Amino acid sequence: MDGHIFTEITLLICLAASIAMLMRWLKQPLIIGHIMTGLLVGPTFFGVVESPDTIALLGDFGIVLLLFIVGLGLNPRIIKEVGKTAVLTGGGQVLFTVLLASVLTRLLGYSSTESLYISIALAFSSTIIILKLLSDKKEQNKLYGKISIGFLLVQDIIVAFALVYASAAGNELGPIDIGILVLTGVFVIAAVVAVTKFIVLPLTTFLARSQELLFLFAIAWGFGIGTVFYELGFSVEIGALIAGVALANISYAQEVASRLKPLRDFFLIVFFIALGARLEIVNFTEFIGPAIAMSSLVLFGNPLIVMTILGLLGYTKKTGFKAGLAVAQISEFSLVFLLLGQRSGQITTEIVATVTLVAIITIATSTYMITYSDKLYSLLEPYLGIFERQKRRHEHESHGKHDAVLFGYKKGGNEFVEAFKKIANNYVVIDYDPDVADELERKHIPYIYGDATDLELLEEIDLSKVKVVVSLASDLDTNVQLLRHLELVNKDAVVICHADNSDQAALLYGYGASYVMMPAFIGSEKVSSFLKRNKFSKREFKHYRDKHISYLQDHYEAKPLDP
Repeated sequence: MDGHIFTEITLLICLAASIAMLMRWLKQPLIIGHIMTGLLVGPTFFGVVESPDTIALLGDFGIVLLLFIVGLGLNPRIIKEVGKTAVLTGGGQVLFTVLLASVLTRLLGYSSTESLYISIALAFSSTIIILKLLSDKKEQNKLYGKISIGFLLVQDIIVAFALVYASAAGNELGPIDIGILVLTGVFVIAAVVAVTKFIVLPLTTFLARSQELLFLFAIAWGFGIGTVFYELGFSVEIGALIAGVALANISYAQEVASRLKPLRDFFLIVFFIALGARLEIVNFTEFIGPAIAMSSLVLFGNPLIVMTILGLLGYTKKTGFKAGLAVAQISEFSLVFLLLGQRSGQITTEIVATVTLVAIITIATSTYMITYSDKLYSLLEPYLGIFERQKRRHEHESHGKHDAVLFGYKKGGNEFVEAFKKIANNYVVIDYDPDVADELERKHIPYIYGDATDLELLEEIDLSKVKVVVSLASDLDTNVQLLRHLELVNKDAVVICHADNSDQAALLYGYGASYVMMPAFIGSEKVSSFLKRNKFSKREFKHYRDKHISYLQDHYEAKPLDP
């Protein structure tokens, strides 16, 4: 990398970190700080960015990783759960927003062609921003989060066709050219599915034996498929999404996503800086009137449309309200769409400037609306009854419903699984061994491939409501980290750990373990039997715990330590 570019990027990251600390101190969303960093270094203020293309390219890496990770989470079960809702909501919202925006823009004096471009731009919302906010709030797996992601991805598909339309206006692409492009896309998707099924899936166990190799393969796959789509005339983002969906059913999808998230977060920060740097406003006072009118439509009209559609589909007012906030801003692709229209002579520079101001207003405002959505909902709840039918859909969520979680399976795991089947409505086994994952798959035992020390995984499965956690891991640090996490999120859970010696057992009791299994004392078979009899009672475990502590003190002159 050129030394000058490296210095420039380093200064940007340092400035971004400083502003992020300020935003954190002020208890403001960090995204706002990243966009502010871009505005400060961009042409709107100081104009110190001399390599905007390089910075934008780094930001594009973040988008590709983000959509690849989203694709990894879109397994057929989730698509089946919210697919119909996503299509109806996403398509309906775009249609009604275009109709309302057309009326508004005509009243503001724009021509029919200008009105069409502006209306389409106002209809699309930012998938990247919403996914980042949902991830920050850890609500991407809640019902409203899955619906939001679903209809935003439907929007992205419509965006792809809109960009083809805008490109056609400038490059004189005919219907035959567009038809060939669509057929090419269908063929490539079929090819990706075939390669995944016949080549990638048989290799997954081999790849998973080395975490470094699995990580490298995942990046190569996501960027490789994205590049293929780009070279064929599609967006690299759509390619990355399809690459993720293709791998969504593999046993190690969760592990891949967890390992890619830190890399994604860094590049997304660069993306938001680059986005802010592109938001150039010159003499914005000329456009403030139309911009406020358009922003009002996006901030209030779009959520009302989504709330109405979801209400008619039978969802609760809370689900409709929180999902509706996901469309309260315009997309970065809206600006790309308008720039293509400007390049082809369909619209003027003033229109691009106006909608850019709309982007700044709506992105900033909606970020606060989504960040504080629960408080906002509590304030507005009495007035939202009209968006809810009497017969509502039952809201269920795939994560956070486990009564019992077992970390590790090899040493005594089968006994605990049998106990869980009798006492738990919902349980899951978490293991890091590819061979164990294959065995659990064959036995139809619910499992997640992952590591107990992975904080992202622990947050993803949500241990806040779990009743019993059993760790068969022999590594002391793993059990200590797990106990520390449970101390923060769920003090009431029964926690059973494994220790190799008395000193380890004493330390784990000091960290709050309900019972520690040792080879020389009571093992997994007896503890699993105790679980069957007493279920999730932490009080019942106290007798065994006290007896074991007394045994340790008498025989090993050890006592539990306060961590």
